[in-house]
Amino acid sequence: MRVFIISSLFGVLASVTAVQAQHIGDIRQGRRLALDVCASCHAVRAGQPQSPLATAPSFEEIANTPGMTAAALNFWLTAHVHPTMPLLILSSQQVRDVSAYILSLRD
Repeated sequence: MRVFIISSLFGVLASVTAVQAQHIGDIRQGRRLALDVCASCHAVRAGQPQSPLATAPSFEEIANTPGMTAAALNFWLTAHVHPTMPLLILSSQQVRDVSAYILSLRD
């Protein structure tokens, strides 16, 4: 009985870990996408002092915004109307990747 409970517990934990892994973005892929898609307006590299478009916040500024989370980034990146940004059409995985990259730039 004890072995059954322990093996069941490990099975549940493995399942939870696998589901959580699906919601985590790839930082390297996010960096590539940021350089390809976002860098014309935003400072996307760590330590980059100013964005090419003066009104666009750097990714470091975004990452260090109080309360910034992956969920908040997901909402912003998937909203259909951005008053200050072009319409972005990103896959769910691309959103997770860019979000993971941005959050990796926190101080």
